[in-house]
Amino acid sequence: MKTILFVALLFRALISFGQAVDTRINPELLNKFWSAHWISPPKGNLNSYGVYHFRKKISLDKKPEHFIIHVSADNRYKLFVNDKQVSVGPALGNLKQWYYETVDIAPYLREGDNILASVVWNYAEYAGPAQVSQQTAFIVQGNADDERVVNTNSSWKIFKNPSYSPLPYDRTRAGLYISVGPGERIDGKLYPWGWTSLNFDDSQWQPANDIGRASPRGIQEWIMPWMLVPRDIPPMVEEMLRIPKIARSYGTVVSSEFLKGKGDLVLPAKTKTVILLDQTFLTNAYPEFRISKGKNSEITILYAEALYDSTGNRDGEKGNRNEIKGKQILGYYDRILPDGESNRIYRSLWFRTYRYIQFEITTNENPLIIHDFYGIATGYPFEENGAFASNDQSLKKIWDVSLRTAKLCAHETYFDCPYYEQQQYAGDTRIQAIISLYTFGDDRLVRKAIKQFSESTSADGLTESRQPSSSVQYIPPFSLFWTGMVHDYWMHRSDSVFVSSFLRNIDGVLSWHEQYIDNSGMLGRMPWWQFVDWAPEWPWKKDVGGQPAGSDGNSAILTLQYVYALQNAAELFDAFNKKEQAAHYRQLAGSLKKATLSKCWDDKRGLVAETPEKNQFSQHANIMAVLTDLVSKESQKAVVEKILTEQDLIQCTFYYRYYLTRAMTKAGLGNRYLEQLNPWHDMLKIGLTTFAENPEPTRSDCHAWSASPAYEFLATVCGITPSSPGFKTVKIEPQLGSLQWAEGKVPHPQGEIVVKLKLESKDKDKITGEVTLPPGVTGEFIWRGKIIELKGGNQKVSL
Repeated sequence: MKTILFVALLFRALISFGQAVDTRINPELLNKFWSAHWISPPKGNLNSYGVYHFRKKISLDKKPEHFIIHVSADNRYKLFVNDKQVSVGPALGNLKQWYYETVDIAPYLREGDNILASVVWNYAEYAGPAQVSQQTAFIVQGNADDERVVNTNSSWKIFKNPSYSPLPYDRTRAGLYISVGPGERIDGKLYPWGWTSLNFDDSQWQPANDIGRASPRGIQEWIMPWMLVPRDIPPMVEEMLRIPKIARSYGTVVSSEFLKGKGDLVLPAKTKTVILLDQTFLTNAYPEFRISKGKNSEITILYAEALYDSTGNRDGEKGNRNEIKGKQILGYYDRILPDGESNRIYRSLWFRTYRYIQFEITTNENPLIIHDFYGIATGYPFEENGAFASNDQSLKKIWDVSLRTAKLCAHETYFDCPYYEQQQYAGDTRIQAIISLYTFGDDRLVRKAIKQFSESTSADGLTESRQPSSSVQYIPPFSLFWTGMVHDYWMHRSDSVFVSSFLRNIDGVLSWHEQYIDNSGMLGRMPWWQFVDWAPEWPWKKDVGGQPAGSDGNSAILTLQYVYALQNAAELFDAFNKKEQAAHYRQLAGSLKKATLSKCWDDKRGLVAETPEKNQFSQHANIMAVLTDLVSKESQKAVVEKILTEQDLIQCTFYYRYYLTRAMTKAGLGNRYLEQLNPWHDMLKIGLTTFAENPEPTRSDCHAWSASPAYEFLATVCGITPSSPGFKTVKIEPQLGSLQWAEGKVPHPQGEIVVKLKLESKDKDKITGEVTLPPGVTGEFIWRGKIIELKGGNQKVSL
């Protein structure tokens, strides 16, 4: 009875924390030590770079209908059953939430002998910050008694693969910060070819080292450092992606049939060849070669988002991304040393991000035959459940490129950018999350991100700026925007248990900031990096940390960001009957606003200055003044007009334009949104196939915060927003601007919201169309101050 109660409580705890429990998992594995043991290499430094292969042969009386196993590793693994890849992971987490995958391998098993084989690698000191690690290790646990024949212990065999060595990023080739792990040098002569096959000879392999029993998160005693939890997101997709274009080549003629997989590329002995390929759009993919012969040849594969000018400018002058004349490729790379045998397949352990790929191939005494080359595209399995169309076809291109940008920045976590960092930052992720809810309707990655930031909360209350991360970084404004992410989720999903579990940590973030209110009544000097935006007037390397403060440390922007978070938190805490805290947040927000208005409002300019010295003004400070109602509702339109027209204000880059649009719609100027899209049109004009981190010159060509039009086209232009928590009621207030018609579809927890709207050609004040709401959902359609009540189902509107 106690066991049943414990399991029930554990399931409830997991669900309350947003953990999607796979119903296939044996409940005992959620609350007891596993019978499987973590295994590792028997000798050597377990915290150094290494690629290892594990194998276990099992014999079955018959082919099973189901065969459930659970698998994980540190750092990462790929699991094969009888030569077929069946699982890749673990999903990125940290030691307090170390994920395992649950897989039914029955389709890959057969009667008689079977082989389970896994490659496990540890990038060690070369790993990017997103990779947390304790030491090299591997675990497989059978779900039930009959399946525990696969359990990891010393019966598994292990081999350290000597063919791999790391190629750390070389800054002499491009002086930009890249932290996604090393390139791979693979010496084919040392590779254990066929190691995933049953008939491979592993007699010289060693028994694995048994280092201790695995255990799930939350049990009373603890032995191993990995607190195991079930994976809460689906597997990543993998699909073949061919490269359509040869951009240029030197040393040999390359047939287009080769790229189609219809002909070999033969490179004669003692030659040098350079081939530049153009995917024509940015992608994340595992590059894969199939080659023969070429003993003692060398193949270097370079990957780049774009080409750089021939001067090798470290500041990254890229120009038009479609142009290649006079340009060179700079970036990270892999290197293959073929062993001279036939039909060898090489595939990188981790995916690469690229539009351009360059082969630099040197053959020796033997010719090299490349039978095929392609990518295996990968990413989070988002499905496009949102849609947008209008009479302006240029917006269709922005919509499509926004979606590609959002997809490439979503994997096992959200990425700020796939090429350079692959890190999940709270400031970026808030925007990514709302895009996901509106365009894909998939909230699983959103929930995971919210949990991971919550888990990172320090003893003094701040969440870390990026998670998961092997190194600690704090950006206090990002902690505030994490609280906004929780508020967003609350407005769009009815999940009170999940949302309420974060109230304590939200209070911690707000309390941390409260201690820095100084005698001025504003936030004073604070530690850590006070990042606001990439505006060039705020060089982040200065002591002020990316945003100027007054001589006493006072900053209108930082103070108003805090007010914004307090106001959102007050709504949350009120909703969960924490009235005293909600009242405190409102009182505190009011006093901070009063002090900021008193010290930073400039009557002459009719704007909020950045500091009490009133010697600098920005769009950012005045955006926050509107969003927090620092300026009266009657004055907000005038302030936003100044934000949009006064060019001497420090301008928002792409990141903060999300908040600029929030201020515009709040002030009743949402119709001006489409006028603000020139930077996106400009990116398309210079050949970008995803949207960049910053205006030119930019580091990253793919940064998810710049995908915000995918949200704005639905929430601002079509006007579809929740008017009560959980999206239980809807407000549709379109801002069509210069459009003649627009259509939008937003996935809703209970179905779809669809709008089809048209302005009368002779009377632009008249709008007609159709609105469809899910059954049971009600709302309002608002146009020029007039309101139509909406109900579930399809209805016509005309105002």
